Amino acid sequence: MAKDFIGYQALTDSALRGVVRDALRRIEKSGLIGAHHFYLTFKTHADGVDIPDFLKEQYPDEMTIIIQHQYWALKVKEDYFEVTLTFKKLPAPLHIPFNALTAFFDPGVQFGLQFRAEGEAAKPATGPVMVPTNPPEPAVEAEAPEPAKPAAAPAGEKPGEVVSLDSFRKK
Repeated sequence: MAKDFIGYQALTDSALRGVVRDALRRIEKSGLIGAHHFYLTFKTHADGVDIPDFLKEQYPDEMTIIIQHQYWALKVKEDYFEVTLTFKKLPAPLHIPFNALTAFFDPGVQFGLQFRAEGEAAKPATGPVMVPTNPPEPAVEAEAPEPAKPAAAPAGEKPGEVVSLDSFRKK
């Protein structure tokens, strides 16, 4: 295989991190709309990450946060974002560079991206992957109001049942 002197992997990672930045900018201006909410996974010891020490100790490698019900002071810049979430009933400001992100998922629309961590050795031709699957398990969930109970499922339908699209395809 020929050596990639252009650096397509880095270009692709950068462009798709821009998708995350733009999504955060939209909610910075108008808040979360509809079913949208975000799971953001990042390397806790990456350059520029600034989180409270107790979170770094509890999550020495990677952490997933959720931006959904209760978040404050969201500020999105070109290379990083800042948000305040509540952990153990204490407000915690987080400063996260986009280069520290390893995954982004919006379960409201089943949209996700995975990234190589900056400085991670190049892997063969996978790159960022759109991930239409279940969200990653959050390392820490910010405290949020108790969710409303779901409405009863229509007769004959199991609540939370996963249906494969293959069952609708003609064979």
